[in-house]
Amino acid sequence: MSAEPIRYFHRAKRVVETEQVYGGDWLRWTYGSALGRLSLELLVKRALVSRYYGWKMSQRASAHRILPFIVDYDLDVDEFAKKPYAFKTFNEFFYRALKESARPIAGAGPGGERVAVLPADGRHLAFPDVDAADGFYAKGQRFSRSSFLGDAALAAKFAGGAMLISRLCPVDYHRFHFPVAGTPGEARLINGWLYSVSPIALRRNLAYLWENKRMVTRLESPVFGEVVIAEIGATMVGSIFQTFTPGKPVAQGAEKGLFKFGGSCVVTLFQRGRIRLDDDLVRHSAENREVYARMGDRLGEAV
Repeated sequence: MSAEPIRYFHRAKRVVETEQVYGGDWLRWTYGSALGRLSLELLVKRALVSRYYGWKMSQRASAHRILPFIVDYDLDVDEFAKKPYAFKTFNEFFYRALKESARPIAGAGPGGERVAVLPADGRHLAFPDVDAADGFYAKGQRFSRSSFLGDAALAAKFAGGAMLISRLCPVDYHRFHFPVAGTPGEARLINGWLYSVSPIALRRNLAYLWENKRMVTRLESPVFGEVVIAEIGATMVGSIFQTFTPGKPVAQGAEKGLFKFGGSCVVTLFQRGRIRLDDDLVRHSAENREVYARMGDRLGEAV
């Protein structure tokens, strides 16, 4: 199963594409072979490995990787807030800011407060009822709200609610944003391992999502009620930085934070009956196919 290509629907182009997996051969060996899985448990999932790689990508010598990366993955440099040669390290390039015009917010303007937007660039799965869904990267896998949130009382509030999984690849813009306007609380850290969140890994074990390090933020929205936004660290992503101020109201699409080097994931939870997810997201997710779309694109609308 891990050897199968990763295909997703590109929302803007309206075509199914095959993902160019960064480090794909290594991921398939690590999660698909006996020796690889042994190295995963003994070494790869541990924070020390990711800290070392993060340190390496923060050294001046790493800057020579930037231009080849831009060329290999055909990144649009016109979106960058800084010129490519202005970045001093690869990590600084990796968590780069974009020009404000590069990510228009779908709900901007009168009446837009009832629209929820995608919190990050990436490949998205969306389920109207998280408890009824069993197609998380592989049929038969179900999501555990209580394990993921680490709080049974909070998990109970989201029984039967909608969920969005936004998976960021190393080639993506690596800042994450608020999907709706509201007032956020403190981000709560839940420590854990650093497994990969690539489908290559999640097809084998969805529990990596709630075994990994993550940060959970509760947002009180006047339109959508209580919303949870949670960022998940992954292999080579030990660092999750929050840039918002707890208790200070935020606008829809406002920056929430950033990931340093690697692939990662953002999970958004809505309470039952508070959001109608857009049809294309729901349809493709029901077929276990992610939808590629960018931060600020529509996610759904308040009920």
